[in-house]
Amino acid sequence: MRTRSRHGWRRVVNLVNLGALVLVVATALPLYWLVAGSLKPATEVGATPPSPWPADVTVANYVDAFTSVGFGRYIANSVVVASVSTVVVVGLATFAGYALARTPMRGRGPLMIALLMISVYPAIAVVIPLYLVERQLGLLNSHAGLIIPYIAFNLPFAIWIMRNYMLAVPRGLEDAASIDGASPTRTVLTVILPQVRPGLFTAGVFTFTATWTEFLMALTFNSQDAYRTVPVGIALYGTTFEVPYGTIFAAAVSVTAPIAILVLVFRRFVVAGLTAGAVKG
Repeated sequence: MRTRSRHGWRRVVNLVNLGALVLVVATALPLYWLVAGSLKPATEVGATPPSPWPADVTVANYVDAFTSVGFGRYIANSVVVASVSTVVVVGLATFAGYALARTPMRGRGPLMIALLMISVYPAIAVVIPLYLVERQLGLLNSHAGLIIPYIAFNLPFAIWIMRNYMLAVPRGLEDAASIDGASPTRTVLTVILPQVRPGLFTAGVFTFTATWTEFLMALTFNSQDAYRTVPVGIALYGTTFEVPYGTIFAAAVSVTAPIAILVLVFRRFVVAGLTAGAVKG
């Protein structure tokens, strides 16, 4: 019986490994095609049948992306919007997470569930009402018109992450700081923050990635080219008679690479952030 169950367990493990391999290949193939297409000359990108690798490697698409279509302006807008949103979200989530982890309050469970539900709420359901509100407030075609809703949409998940990290911090550290005369604000800044640094990185990576790649609100709220972000700018490349696929591929690689590097560098923190508090409630 033991041998049979062991064989059955190995079969399950092999199936899981096979499924993971298929998932990796399915994810990597579009990325490879994107990079290969960005290195092909314009005449080769639309060739039939398509070549799996460039016959003549060229960087002309990257040069064209950064010089002829205002790509640098789109990147600058995305950097401003994503950076400001991330800093504000992480700052607010740190104090909110501390309050939810340490302060006695009624209805904490339903509140955490509500935060999680808000974090997965589809933006398309509220984009029209938000557009009307921003039009009345004069926030259309501005950085603030994107930063404010980005903060609102990403803050609940960041609070959830930071709260789980705060639960793992021993209360003795706060008691010692209180005995030394530290205020609650100083305790959070000097005692708690060093202990939850991985949570800060995790919340920051998720927020920056979400705001960097967001498309729907950026397309709806900012119609002027001067305020467009990278996803919208790439989507609007081309003319009625021509679609520069090579330039689009090069631009997509340029904006995807920083996110990929960011996730790879902080991958341990990201995984820890998703599993923190999985056992403790």
